Amino acid sequence: MTNMTADSNALNLLDDLLKKAKTKGADAADAVFFHSSSVSHSQRMGKLEKLERDEAHDLGLRVFKGKRQAIVSSTDTSSAALDELLDRALAMADVVPEDPYCGIADPEQIATSFPELEMYDPEEPDAQTLIERAKQCEEAALSVEGIHNSGGADASWGMASIAMAASNGFRGGYRSSGQSVSVSVLAQGEDGMERDYDFTSAIFAEDLDSPQSVGRSAGERTVKRLNARKPQTMTAPVIFDPRVSAGLMGHMIGAINGPAIARGTSFLKDKLEQQIFSKGITIVDDPHLHRGVRSKPFDGEGLQNRKTVLVDDGVLQTWILSLSSARQLGLQSTAHASRGTSGTPGPSVTNLYMEAGSVSVRDLISDIKSGFYVTEMMGSSVNGLTGDYSRGASGFWIENGEITHPVGEATIAGNLLEMYLKTTPADDLVMRYGSNAPTLRVDGMTIAGS
Repeated sequence: MTNMTADSNALNLLDDLLKKAKTKGADAADAVFFHSSSVSHSQRMGKLEKLERDEAHDLGLRVFKGKRQAIVSSTDTSSAALDELLDRALAMADVVPEDPYCGIADPEQIATSFPELEMYDPEEPDAQTLIERAKQCEEAALSVEGIHNSGGADASWGMASIAMAASNGFRGGYRSSGQSVSVSVLAQGEDGMERDYDFTSAIFAEDLDSPQSVGRSAGERTVKRLNARKPQTMTAPVIFDPRVSAGLMGHMIGAINGPAIARGTSFLKDKLEQQIFSKGITIVDDPHLHRGVRSKPFDGEGLQNRKTVLVDDGVLQTWILSLSSARQLGLQSTAHASRGTSGTPGPSVTNLYMEAGSVSVRDLISDIKSGFYVTEMMGSSVNGLTGDYSRGASGFWIENGEITHPVGEATIAGNLLEMYLKTTPADDLVMRYGSNAPTLRVDGMTIAGS
């Protein structure tokens, strides 16, 4: 079955390659073809710095002989080049070590229908539109009182077309697109300069925030950071702004990833079907989210993907598995495989989000006598085996339920196992990124000036 948005020429190319692979001795094979196009513009202080267009395509082939697999890729799709590519792959499959967990899906496992997800905007903005977006964004940022310099404004558009086929009968593809506007600016304070940024991104132009609002936001954020102070060392609540709150989920995803579980190198390896977050917290991965920036109609191995509740009422429900990692654990794939052209498929999430809580941000902060509202994170020291967590941070101090002065050169630390159980979500979830969470409060963290 073929998705209506699939590139039929690319699929036919893959079909021919797979037929040759079987004819020449492969037991099974799959192949993927990527084509991308992008236009980007950047300017600084009103002057053009870049206006360029990129076009690229890449093909990846994976062949199997018994329990041996080989992967090759090429940007040359001529008949002679693909014949050479195939011969090289088959020769490699004769000599590589066996992998007892490799292999494509059984025919009854593959997806046979694909949802329409509105992942592609067919209207490509022209160069002048991108130039005007960046211009308006930077001008709005520079108009904010206290802003004296610009790190530059960017406006871009891009699309990707993906086609995939396998010798088990799978045949499908899809297109996706995205566009964005961003700016960063600088302000000078008594204790030195500060910088900040803002951006908007979406699949469809109509869903972008206005360039002017992005610019004003970037300027206002920058000015608010001036004259930051280091915090005193203490144990206190930390509030994670939505800009950074999804990072806490990201550490969980790394810890429930199939290969990490199979190796035993995860701080959550013994936590399946146990309480890992506070009650009331639900975390979802949804590849079929309407206009989601990471939506896709099937996974990287041709399996039918679906909305999956990873954490329900604080209880961990599942691992994140591809076919290989599932076989290693004696389980079924969760249809989370993703892939490129030069590596084996591996598990990853799509549109990840934590559902909103029931308390407002104002109420989340109101009872904090001393605490830290974090808006930016720097560096990372997170131990995937133990869950020990330590990161540089900046933001604002909270005194008696009110945000007071900016904070910089700080470190926050804890252990993720304890932090998750002390997490409270606010009600302000906005689906802005590929990974989204509302404002989060985590009690009992260590805060120190670096």
